Amino acid sequence: LYVSGRKKDMIIVSGKNVYPQDLEALACELPSVHAGRTVAFGIFDEETGTEFVVIVAEVNSNDPAERQVVANAIRQHVTKNSAIALRYVRVVGPKWILKTSSGKVARSANKEKFLKELESGK
Repeated sequence: LYVSGRKKDMIIVSGKNVYPQDLEALACELPSVHAGRTVAFGIFDEETGTEFVVIVAEVNSNDPAERQVVANAIRQHVTKNSAIALRYVRVVGPKWILKTSSGKVARSANKEKFLKELESGK
């Protein structure tokens, strides 16, 4: 028996187990994305019966065009190196990503925050 992560953090895409830490690490390989400032999570899609993948990354730029360039680079890099297609890549400003008191990324809280903003159209 090998325990390699929390079950609730695991993303299952078409029957394949995907570790969010792996996707976050890939996103952080890009020069404009800083380590510890990304979060990856899955959202279950009733129609397809599987999860789709979301990555949120913090950057220092407020320029929408520059953020879009970073989002496109994340999508391309992660897909190329993991064979996982990302449904959403959201590039946000500093302090968007919620962390636990110990400094770890709070995936479920970030997922809730993302979904609330998605529903409200932000």
